[in-house]
Amino acid sequence: MLQNLKFLQSTPQLLQPPTSAAPLPQLHSTCFPILKQFKISRRELTICSNSSLLLLLGSQALESKAKAEESSPNDNQQKEENVATPNPNCSNKVPTKRAFLDIAIDGEPVGRIVIGLYGDDVPVGAARFGSIVSGAAGISYRRKEFVKIMPNYVQHGGLRSYGVDAELAKRSGSNLAVEKLREEWEREYEKCPGVKNLAGTVSILVRDPSKPPPKLKLVARKGKLEIDEEEIGTDPNGTEFVISIMDSPELDASALVIGQVLDGMEVVKRIGQVKTVQENTASPYFRVAKLIGDKRAVVAERSFNRPYAKVVINNCGLMD
Repeated sequence: MLQNLKFLQSTPQLLQPPTSAAPLPQLHSTCFPILKQFKISRRELTICSNSSLLLLLGSQALESKAKAEESSPNDNQQKEENVATPNPNCSNKVPTKRAFLDIAIDGEPVGRIVIGLYGDDVPVGAARFGSIVSGAAGISYRRKEFVKIMPNYVQHGGLRSYGVDAELAKRSGSNLAVEKLREEWEREYEKCPGVKNLAGTVSILVRDPSKPPPKLKLVARKGKLEIDEEEIGTDPNGTEFVISIMDSPELDASALVIGQVLDGMEVVKRIGQVKTVQENTASPYFRVAKLIGDKRAVVAERSFNRPYAKVVINNCGLMD
C-alpha cells in the first residue's frame, strides 16, 4: 500500500487526458473515488495508469490522422504532376548509329534487322553493342545463336566468358565486365519511369531475367549479425541482348535499353514464331527434382523455351 501524499496530489494531473480538438473518452469511474483516499493498491494504480496511457496514445493517433488528411491532397497533387510531366529525354531518344543483323533459320536467310543505337543517351551500352557488332572488340555476333524465344521477346546468347571468345577479347584488350553497364542501367531506371522495354526496343541483359531475386540471410561478422544477400546463379557478361516483340515490362529490372528496331520487325516476329521446347515447371517431378538440387532439373530448366530450329546471325556490322 502506498501512503505518499505528494505522489497522490500529482496523480490527477497524470490521469487527466491531454487537450485535443477531438472528443476523448472519459476515464473509468473507479479511478476517481480512489483518489479521495490515501490508500491505493498496485492493481488499481496499474489500471488507472494504463487508462491514461491509452488516452494519450489515442489523442496522438487522432492528431496524426488529421495531419495526414491535411497533407494527403498536396501529396496526391504532386504525384499527379510528376506522372503528367514525364522526362522528355526518355521518350525522345534519337539514334546516333545504325547496326544490322542478317538472320538465318536452319541455314535459310530470312532477312535483315536494322537497329538504331542511342549513343548519346546510353553511351556505354551503345558502344559495347556497336564494338561487338562491328568486330572492333576482336569478337563478333557472327555465327552466334538466339537461345530463348519468349512470347514477348527473343533473346540472343551473346558471347562466352570462357574459351575462344574470352581469348579473342583478351587479345584485343576488350573487357567483358558488366559493372559499367549496371551503373548505366541504374541511372536510366531511376530517370525514366514506366515501361522501358517497349515493342521494337533492343536491350543488353545486365541480369538474368529468369534468375530469382537474391535471398536474405543472417551473417555473423566481427561479433555482429548482419543481413546479407545471397546471389543464386551467375549474371550475364554484358553481351547477351533481347529484342522485344511486344511491350515487355518483365525485362525492365534486368535489361538496359540501347536502341530500337528501325527496319526488319517482320524478321523479329518470324523468329518469335519458331517452335520451342515446352516449359514444364508445373510438373511435380520437376519441382521435386529442383527442390532436392537434382542437376538434371537444372539442365532441363536451361532448355525451356529454346528453339528447335537453329536461329543464327549470319552477318552483322555498322551501317554508318
